[in-house]
Amino acid sequence: MLILSISDLHIGKGKFLKNGQLNILEDFFEDQRFFEFCEYYSTKDNYSKEVHLVLNGDILNLIQIDYEGVFTHIIDEINAQSAIESIIKGHPVFFDALKKFLQAPNKKISYVIGNHDAAMDFNLAQVVLNKRVEGEVEYCHDLQTYGVHIEHGHRFEAINSVPKNKFYAEGPNGKKILNLPWGSLFCISVLPRLKKERPYLDKVRPMSSYIKWCLFHDLAFFLKMSVIVSKYLIESNFDIYVRENRNFKTTLKILKQITIYPRYEKKAKSILKKDITLHTVVMGHTHLQEWRRFPEGKYYFNTGTWNPIPSIDAGLHQDSTCLTYCLLDIHKETSSLREGSLNVWQGRWRPFKSETSTN
Repeated sequence: MLILSISDLHIGKGKFLKNGQLNILEDFFEDQRFFEFCEYYSTKDNYSKEVHLVLNGDILNLIQIDYEGVFTHIIDEINAQSAIESIIKGHPVFFDALKKFLQAPNKKISYVIGNHDAAMDFNLAQVVLNKRVEGEVEYCHDLQTYGVHIEHGHRFEAINSVPKNKFYAEGPNGKKILNLPWGSLFCISVLPRLKKERPYLDKVRPMSSYIKWCLFHDLAFFLKMSVIVSKYLIESNFDIYVRENRNFKTTLKILKQITIYPRYEKKAKSILKKDITLHTVVMGHTHLQEWRRFPEGKYYFNTGTWNPIPSIDAGLHQDSTCLTYCLLDIHKETSSLREGSLNVWQGRWRPFKSETSTN
């Protein structure tokens, strides 16, 4: 059995808006290659093979979709439904790919919910997506199957997570809304304003180096950014629907973490140590491709992202895009790992190359 895991596609409303303008909030431009990816693993030699596709969080960028022209942090089922329908309309090829994949025998799709697509926890959101792909997608916050643990990874950051028992909050008129973490609130209320001037602001790696670079080489924008962020921090303290996630203790945790580009090797090692039945941990969220081999034949993979990643490395001067995914070949009877690899999808004629492999 094959398990395929991809993450962090950040699919928005499409490359262009209704008025023909470029959508600066769209990050995903690989619809056709994703279609070829799904086609490859559901046709020919893979047609009858058991293949489990795991969409490991931040697949849909639901927190940066406007509702009736307004970006709002008050997200209920109706907002979620509207956002998903907008994304479906903007990316028909992507959803056709999922539909075609599920039409082949022995194929399964699981959707692990991340921080940018927390609204997929709403039942109505799941109904809309299942209807579009004409199949049953499994939804969860983490997945354990055949010795493999898969989660998005955002729960390890104070800026991007809330306690499980506080996933929802009571909104206006008593309606059930998402209790969004600090980072999501920032992405909704502040980031679109900053991206109008620096479209790649949230994608540059490492972020801490970019902020320092702005201080010395783009001072005007650095000062403007500082003012906008400071104003938001003050104003959000008076918003009754976000105030719980804006306390002093949380803010200190966030400020400590915000300049760090996280690596989850230690987190994966801890997960493996707590559950001896596991042999592999797969995560996403960091947009960083990683793999580690631990003692006793145990592994950690991070699938990176399919989005372009600008770099401020003087030797590059270019965007870097790698369509990475994790492939695990599992022996079902023993739940053991035959082979695990971090691959780069290249397209129909040269399907993929392995960046790393356990063999």
